[in-house]
Amino acid sequence: MAKLEIHQFPCLNDNYGYLVHEPSSGMTAAIDTPEVKPILAALAEKGWTLTHILNTHHHFDHAGGNAEIKEKTGCTVIGPKGEKDKIPGIDRPVGEGDIVELGAAHARVIEVPGHTSGHIAYSFDEEHIAFVGDTLFALGCGRLFEGTPQQMWTSLGKLMTLPDDTIVYCAHEYTQANARFALSVEPHNEALVARAKEIDEKRSRGEWTVPTTIGLEKKTNPFLRAASIDLRRTVGLEAAKDVDVFAETRKRKDNF
Repeated sequence: MAKLEIHQFPCLNDNYGYLVHEPSSGMTAAIDTPEVKPILAALAEKGWTLTHILNTHHHFDHAGGNAEIKEKTGCTVIGPKGEKDKIPGIDRPVGEGDIVELGAAHARVIEVPGHTSGHIAYSFDEEHIAFVGDTLFALGCGRLFEGTPQQMWTSLGKLMTLPDDTIVYCAHEYTQANARFALSVEPHNEALVARAKEIDEKRSRGEWTVPTTIGLEKKTNPFLRAASIDLRRTVGLEAAKDVDVFAETRKRKDNF
């Protein structure tokens, strides 16, 4: 197992930037490029040389800094093959099951369409670390801009198969707002009630609520909990298929 160093920092209004450093090789990857200056500043602060950009999807707050950062660092850009024509500077398109090597560490590519049609996640399986972009958030999931509820439900199902202790790095600080919605659809979930209180306390101190874990999300995130009787009753779909419960939950969040 490689010893990865993860450096997290804020970008734009509510994005997070991530640098992943593999010490034995000195290789460093930026997960997406939401904002150029904070990424370059973080590299300088850590004394790391950027070797890769790992894009999750094509949205500007994820790939908008690719060209400038690639020009300044000479790094290799890796991104979803389903969106290769939309990823600036892409060198290597990747898809389901492909392996991205970062020195001694290996990230497995998981195709997770829904938010966008070609969205991918990167799972460092041995280290139990996953970078999920805008597919899964702490207590939330991405809007369905390009995909269908079935696609997103399938994608979330893939992420739910990761070990419960997998540390999940998502791209935005949306958790407090997500918690308010989650409580509206699953008000009797004691784990969720406790978590929402903890989130409010953290945010009042200016602390981050990301990363999270797969296990915690399975217990509290309504978009992973289509089987919950409490949730099904709230959305009026007690006997429906899981995907239909998910779709109604997502629709309600869109209008919350």
